[in-house]
Amino acid sequence: MPGWTWRAVAAAVGVLIVWQAGYAKDDEPAGGHAFGGDRGDRDDRKDQKDKDQGDNACRPRMPYNPYPPGILPADVEPELDRVRREVRFVYNQALAEMRALQPLTRTSNPPTIHGNGYAAVRTLGKLMNFDENISPFRNVACASCHMPYAGFSGPIPSVNLTTVAYPGSFRFRAGKRTAQRYTYSPRFPVLEYNETQGAFFGGNFWDGRSTGYLLQSADAEQAQHPPVDPLEMANPDTACIAFKLAQSEYRKLFEDIWGPGSFDIDFPRDTEQICCTPGGAARFGTSVEPVRLRPEDRTKANSVYDHWGQSISFYESSAAVSPFTSKFDAYLKSSYTLTPDEMAGYNLFKGKGNCNSCHLDGRGTTLKPGQTDTSMQADTAPLFTCLGFANLGLPLNPRVAFYYETTPDAYGFTPNPLGFAYRDLGLGAFLRSGYGSADNPNADWVQYAPLADGQMQVSTARNVAMTPPQCPTTEAPGPYFQKEFFHNGYIKSLKQLVHFYNTRDRYFFPVTSGHCPPGKTEKVDCWPMPEVPNNIDHTFGMLGLTDHEEDLIVIFLQTLTDGFTKPYPNQNTYTGKCMTGGSASTQGNEFLIPTPPLPPCSSQICGVSPLPFPNPIP
Repeated sequence: MPGWTWRAVAAAVGVLIVWQAGYAKDDEPAGGHAFGGDRGDRDDRKDQKDKDQGDNACRPRMPYNPYPPGILPADVEPELDRVRREVRFVYNQALAEMRALQPLTRTSNPPTIHGNGYAAVRTLGKLMNFDENISPFRNVACASCHMPYAGFSGPIPSVNLTTVAYPGSFRFRAGKRTAQRYTYSPRFPVLEYNETQGAFFGGNFWDGRSTGYLLQSADAEQAQHPPVDPLEMANPDTACIAFKLAQSEYRKLFEDIWGPGSFDIDFPRDTEQICCTPGGAARFGTSVEPVRLRPEDRTKANSVYDHWGQSISFYESSAAVSPFTSKFDAYLKSSYTLTPDEMAGYNLFKGKGNCNSCHLDGRGTTLKPGQTDTSMQADTAPLFTCLGFANLGLPLNPRVAFYYETTPDAYGFTPNPLGFAYRDLGLGAFLRSGYGSADNPNADWVQYAPLADGQMQVSTARNVAMTPPQCPTTEAPGPYFQKEFFHNGYIKSLKQLVHFYNTRDRYFFPVTSGHCPPGKTEKVDCWPMPEVPNNIDHTFGMLGLTDHEEDLIVIFLQTLTDGFTKPYPNQNTYTGKCMTGGSASTQGNEFLIPTPPLPPCSSQICGVSPLPFPNPIP
């Protein structure tokens, strides 16, 4: 916003701005000091002046607030503080679990931790997942955007209604997509192209950019992206994670699992200062390795970072995150009988609604009236995803924070110089190693980019309805917990989600969001045009479901929530408020804003070879 100061914007939005000193005063973790662990021989080589410089480096500069009034929610600061308290609660819980572990022993070849190896790696992954100290300003953990009570997705209702993406360690940088649920994400395979099907399967992230090709685990690689994403945790170098783990309260557990000497790395004297500066800062130029390590030390730091990803992935694959404890799992075990409404919703899910064509339930699909499902259950643990990608035809959501981050922040970093000329091509952008994505490690895939433009990962439907116990639904009038759905958070309730699948083509209008014709209600009888018009999935959009049938499918989706056969760990850690009132059909519509006149898709996106086809992307 040219000419606006961050103070003026903040005042207009009503955001509680914490001044520089306030940002620097982070709460200490349970260990009682900043990192909690023995800093080792390196501190003996640092004098007090160096230490003071490091401490000052960890004080963030003036917050970044390029947003016009109403984009940031007014309660963003207290809500971020609430989540921090919840994260620290679970972190302390993990510390207690670590201290309860018996000594780790290996008595065989190949070396296997006898008896408690599973518990040890799971606990290490949990500690890492809830450790705020990994971020430059010690205020964001992986879990800060992925809390258990939301199915390990976004924990702040007001953010889910507004900016879509969550503020990173340097406030208020934010990304461009929703915090994707990572329940069951370890079961997505390494990204691959199936030549027979002509489609991609596997990977992690909405755009599939976490391929898993090196670690042979897409989920383990996924855990390596946010710590160095400048809009998320924002470490400027992967070596910073090794540096911080070496100072953690659980360093010994890491070394007991992954080997003594894992942290025998000679870090330069300025490492702490570098690692307290968010990625993207102008001082780093184009360097992605500003920590100057010798080759042998860089290799050790890379190994530590691989073990970081593997440990977190093991935690996510465990029953603490992905336990198969829903009503539907009990139904498959014949220990629960679906209610009449749940069964009716299930029959629609695998029939008229055509939901299980992509969200596979291990059964056949009946699409025609009078058809009888004669298929047998082929999977006792269905993931409710095809592991593939699809362009659902969602409209551009002008509330996404990324569109407004067009000016430099206090570190000289501009998150999105393109503004509203940005288009999210999803998998297609990744295959081109495109703007806002990541490097594609397989040149053979580039040719398929035009066929993948707009496609996003088909998420599991499991835990799509998970909420805190005191807010027992995602649906208004509630009491409900406000979530956001799909990659750009455009949908705000499961009712809207099912209605979109049912009526997208029936109520199509060639307008952008916020501009439905008079007499029409957006998300009810008006669906704006898709952001990316190529490769639209036409297996839905005119399903002919009645309003009641839509409601029945929502009821069925709620049977996929874990915690029925056994309590879901830490689902009760939410300390915020529930929402009430309104209707699920128009939930969140009061936060709709008009899409501004859109410039053409930037040549940095739509002009990259191979060009989008059959039509240019407007």
